Amino acid sequence: MVTELKQVKLETLRAQVENTLRQAIIRGELRPGEKLIERELCEMLGVSRQSLREAMRKLEAEKLIVIVPHRGPEVASMSIVQARELYALRQLLESYAAQEFTIHATDLQIKDLVKTVKRLKEAGKKNDSEGVLEAKAEFYGILLGGCGNNLVSEVLGGLLSRVSLLRATSLMLEDRLPQSLREIEALVNCIKARDSAGARAISFEHVSNAQKAALGVLENQLN
Repeated sequence: MVTELKQVKLETLRAQVENTLRQAIIRGELRPGEKLIERELCEMLGVSRQSLREAMRKLEAEKLIVIVPHRGPEVASMSIVQARELYALRQLLESYAAQEFTIHATDLQIKDLVKTVKRLKEAGKKNDSEGVLEAKAEFYGILLGGCGNNLVSEVLGGLLSRVSLLRATSLMLEDRLPQSLREIEALVNCIKARDSAGARAISFEHVSNAQKAALGVLENQLN
């Protein structure tokens, strides 16, 4: 029993380190291409190198961190081509997930989605970038959890982790955030009406517009 309790504690610590690093990357506190120095991170987080390395291996699998030969770990960067490929696949899967959620979600799941969108809009009005990203993450958690397709949920969840490398900056653009909120509100209205075709079309357009904003930011960063 003691051994089992120790294992649970280690797993919990590792998950906490993973989440802390993941959120730092998503919020832009750790920038693409930034070198991750183990000694500094261990001191900041108060953890051992073993715990840190295990957490970074998980984030490497999510493609949020890359190991560069002779340099070590750093926050992943994304090229224009990679971003286009990523958004193309996201567009297909996310619009499908929106359609299937509209068909299969319970009334309670739809109610939870509506509440989350309300929090998202409130955070947007306050220009609270952290609140917007947290509400967005919760929105997708509900959407994927109710779409009725575990494989789509798994693959799209991984894609959204990589999208976070671009979302933190593009979503808070002066023009993009209000537009994004309008698109999401229209999507939720279709979902509440059980209009699966409408939900799919709006979701497809939403990702298309998100792609334009993200690529614009990325092009500016690379120039």
